[in-house]
Amino acid sequence: MSQAAISNAPRAATADEVPVLDLTALNEGGDLAPLAERLRQACLTTGFFYVKNHGIPQDVFDGVFQATKRYFDLPEEQRMAHKMDDRFRRGFMPQGINQHPGYAPDLKESYEIGVDLPLDHPAVAAGLPLHGPNRWPAECPWLREASEAYFEAAKALGLRLTRVFAVSLGMPPDHFLQWCTNPMVQMRLFHYPPQPPVVDENAFGVAPHTDYGMITLLSQDPIGGLELQKRDGEWVSAPYIPGTLVVNLGDLFQRWTNDLYRSNLHRVVNRTGKERFSIPMFFNLDYTAPVACLPSCQSPENPPKYEPINAGDYLLSRFRTVQKYRDAAA
Repeated sequence: MSQAAISNAPRAATADEVPVLDLTALNEGGDLAPLAERLRQACLTTGFFYVKNHGIPQDVFDGVFQATKRYFDLPEEQRMAHKMDDRFRRGFMPQGINQHPGYAPDLKESYEIGVDLPLDHPAVAAGLPLHGPNRWPAECPWLREASEAYFEAAKALGLRLTRVFAVSLGMPPDHFLQWCTNPMVQMRLFHYPPQPPVVDENAFGVAPHTDYGMITLLSQDPIGGLELQKRDGEWVSAPYIPGTLVVNLGDLFQRWTNDLYRSNLHRVVNRTGKERFSIPMFFNLDYTAPVACLPSCQSPENPPKYEPINAGDYLLSRFRTVQKYRDAAA
């Protein structure tokens, strides 16, 4: 990426392109129809929106960001002792591991957390992929405390949002909740070191990609850096807005809606010369949740475009594709 590419940031998205949705009605048991219609319009265009009045206290945000910065201030050799395990996908992931096809490795490092299930949980004992215990550094009890507080609050928000998505698609509010016995939810604490002013043209904080799953809830710091591509090809930024999270659709939602709602290319470029932190939560339903075209998204003139698949099988197939690419490029 050239010096100009980094310094010339795209314009900020307008309120029509990436709207701010007020979740007061959702959290207080109000009429979901107006909120669902605004969400639908966002999903028909960019697939991105902000949410405010989401119910997560500010001190929970402050705590997890403080703990994240404190963790990544630790010496790298100490953090490498917490390196992610292949079985449960929990723990520290150093810079250079994550790589999207066609791009250089991402310029970030992370700590991965999921739904914390004991080894004797039936799903874990059966070897169901993506299910297992978290990996918590014994010397960092503050990391666990702050991360768990935010994880539970954001997970609860994800569950509530499924109601609005269902209504936006003409389905009963609890349609998606029927597959939330053991939802697959993973969270990443991201640290982006200052990005060099001149790097490989294919190197990004996070390279352009679509998310694989259902929805992503992103909390970002004031540094910003999230950029998304509109359907006309223009890149715009989704800057930090105090008191909000960014929500975007993943590829699984595109399959559910027969391409009515689209997952959207996005990337991260740290143009500031400062370190950046962000916390995405990837919210998915149960492993066995059937991902098949919704009745409201098909007709004789518009039949289903995708074969039904379980949510977990689809996610694993996408993870394996990236792994094969990374192994081949090594």
